[in-house]
Amino acid sequence: MPGRGHASASGAFSLSGVSRRAGPGPVGKSVEMKRNYWRGKEKHGWNNHKHSYRPRQYRRPNHNNCTERPEQEEPQIAVNAGPSSSGDPSSSSLTQSSVPELPGFYYDSEKNRYFRLLPGHNNYNPLTKESIQYKAMECKRLRLLEEEEKQKKKTARAGLNSSMLLQKRQLGLLSSTSYCRLVHELKVNCMQRRKIEIRSPDSSVAGTNNFKIIVADVACERIFTVNDVEHGGCKYGIINLSGLGKESLTVEMYDNLYFTNRKVNSVCWASLTHPDSHESLFSLTHFSKLCLMGIAETPGCASLLPASLFSSTNPGDRPGMLCSFKISTAWSCAWCLNPQADNCFSTGLTRRVLVTNVVTGHRQTFGTSSDVLAQQFATQTPVLYNGCRSGEIFSIDVRQRNRKGQSWKAIRLFHDSAVTSIRLLEAEHYLMAADMAGKIKLWDLRIAKCVKQYKGHHNEYAVLPLHVNEEEGLLTAVGQDCYTRIWSLQDAHLLRTIPSPHPSSKDAIPSVVFSSRLGGSRGVPGLLMAVKQDLYHFSYN
Repeated sequence: MPGRGHASASGAFSLSGVSRRAGPGPVGKSVEMKRNYWRGKEKHGWNNHKHSYRPRQYRRPNHNNCTERPEQEEPQIAVNAGPSSSGDPSSSSLTQSSVPELPGFYYDSEKNRYFRLLPGHNNYNPLTKESIQYKAMECKRLRLLEEEEKQKKKTARAGLNSSMLLQKRQLGLLSSTSYCRLVHELKVNCMQRRKIEIRSPDSSVAGTNNFKIIVADVACERIFTVNDVEHGGCKYGIINLSGLGKESLTVEMYDNLYFTNRKVNSVCWASLTHPDSHESLFSLTHFSKLCLMGIAETPGCASLLPASLFSSTNPGDRPGMLCSFKISTAWSCAWCLNPQADNCFSTGLTRRVLVTNVVTGHRQTFGTSSDVLAQQFATQTPVLYNGCRSGEIFSIDVRQRNRKGQSWKAIRLFHDSAVTSIRLLEAEHYLMAADMAGKIKLWDLRIAKCVKQYKGHHNEYAVLPLHVNEEEGLLTAVGQDCYTRIWSLQDAHLLRTIPSPHPSSKDAIPSVVFSSRLGGSRGVPGLLMAVKQDLYHFSYN
């Protein structure tokens, strides 16, 4: 009948009339499903290209209904292939960050296509998820290094410049403290990187081993270095910064024959006497070193080495190791400068804290429920602050005797992840803490409350230190991504992000020291960065 299904000249049978007549009944639905089924097979090329079929769940969703995510990828293997993508004018303008993610595939924004990923252990195809991430990070690092070379003057705050600060200071709108703090912020953003030449009495020493840790003394006249050794273990040295000046970029490094086959995880400067004289304190300064085995079952040791051991004098006149204590599974160390607990140091162990007097050998043990990864003594009171793997921060008054349980904990604070570093501010009313979730928090100890957070830090598993410089009003931290970030202590504003001069890797995380007096009271301001075998100075202009 006219108007209903009829045969065409080519033998094809039209179902338009059938579909209109069938309506929403089961017969009409079945016919409609078959028609869509054969159209889909013809569309995806099942007749000749069976393997090019894409599962239905990977079809591109409606752009107007999908929620925006920072890391999405296109669902098609070839984004511009097929009629489904050619009709969408917005598909060509999508970037890699706005396309959906496909399990097992990588989207190349330049070629506008997906490529299959293979496991990282497959040596026949270098295209793995790890290699792609590393390539993206390396491109970002090189771009930032290039931008830093071009931009000599940068400002972290809009409208902040030296002339404006000077004008406000002359008008009395800024206090001297605020003025100095803002000047340091300006200088930090203009720091330029320069490589330092390291000299040594033994020419075979300097520049042969990778830097692992650098720690400056209080006067910033010397830095203690821990260097990785090729055959395993670590060795130590001291770099004298007195030769570091505005024109000179040369420092002296003194090495010794002492080395350990253990992993060094924590170091700190110590003083066997604590007189009021500031000058005498540093003339009698010694170094406390904590040696840590990488394997938890193997015992480590805590050693006290004299700083005069690292000098250019006759080796026969140098003193030996002062003392060494065998301990097990150590994570952190701290030296007490309070007179009420003189000559004492603490080591953070697995589920306990060990406080030792190096003169008498007396030990106190405090049991904990988690590993102690970070420690610091207060100077006004003999109180030890501890940061644990569980995220707990607690304090111990070392004058009390051992107690069963954990009733001796005075202050208790909590992070959501393992605490990797703690720093007390000068007045000891505030404590800065960083964790493995990349969060840096400022705690008010009087009310046991977080009052400020410093955003931008990156960490997932490493024990990374914090560097607080209250005089300059700055906070410095190196992330697991090998970027050095500097914040304003007052308002937690991120002032600068410094990329590493070397490619990022787990064994190339920089170790830094910041001071406005590098080399002593008449020293130069800036940032010292040790990475691989090189030492860099980021100097104020």
